[in-house]
Amino acid sequence: MKFPRTYALKEIAEILECTFVGPEDFEITGMNEIHVVEPGDIVFVDHPKYYDKALNSAATIVLINKEVDCPEGKALLISEDPFRDFNTLTERFKPFKAANTSFSESAQIGENSVVQPNCFLGHNVTIGSNCVIHSNVSIYDDCVIGDHVTIHAGTVIGSNAFYYKKRPQGYDRLLSGGRVVIEDNVDIGAGCTIDRGVSGDTRIMEGAKIDNQVQIGHDTVIGRHCLIASQVGIAGCTVIEDEVTIWGQVGITSGVTIGKKAILSAKSGVSKSLEGNKHYFGIPADDFRSKYKEIAAIRRIPEILELLKKK
Repeated sequence: MKFPRTYALKEIAEILECTFVGPEDFEITGMNEIHVVEPGDIVFVDHPKYYDKALNSAATIVLINKEVDCPEGKALLISEDPFRDFNTLTERFKPFKAANTSFSESAQIGENSVVQPNCFLGHNVTIGSNCVIHSNVSIYDDCVIGDHVTIHAGTVIGSNAFYYKKRPQGYDRLLSGGRVVIEDNVDIGAGCTIDRGVSGDTRIMEGAKIDNQVQIGHDTVIGRHCLIASQVGIAGCTVIEDEVTIWGQVGITSGVTIGKKAILSAKSGVSKSLEGNKHYFGIPADDFRSKYKEIAAIRRIPEILELLKKK
């Protein structure tokens, strides 16, 4: 998420009422999660396990809960609660704005596009040309829909990231200020849910085809010409590379990469990154050759037990 202008380190520290390390005029241009940070961005970290990752990331400002040695060319914002203060910045620079009409006045609909009755288009939504948006679709603020896109009834584009921090009194939600970007020639089925990025984009790339009742988590990227069948669940910050096929009821954990042209058979459970150009199945998902060897070994267990009894 980029700020509307460049801010000085001292200005952001005053907003957060926290101390800082670095020149007071150190430039800050935005804020992002660690996997999408760029120079000029703020990244937050609140656990010692991840200090080094944050300090060595592309971000040049680290919102941290302990004063540590500041890497050269970077700055620190010292906060009692970086999670809370990251939310403070989101509320300031990307606050929720209530709608009072079904189609926001700032929404833009391209030439020859059709939006069926009972849809909702939030603030700053952009829909390209030759699209069909079927009834009861909700497209939240700032989402971008390309050309020749079809979205079927009941789908929700741009809902909040499922991202929480456990507190003694319950769970605090990390506020979502990002977008969903859907590129050209994408088809999305009925009853799908695609979460916005926390501070960046969830992106469905050109030519992807998505069946009914698919959940796609925040900041995930679906590559070009992917095919995703019904009831697939993809967690946040996942990268699905180009031309991947995912069959029904596959579950994919967060932060993994599925390589180009991989095929995931139905009901597979993905718990780690998978290479491209292979066919996977099972829980946990593995390539067919390895999985069949595993199944063959399991089937021999009764035989082995009988042999052990005879001995």
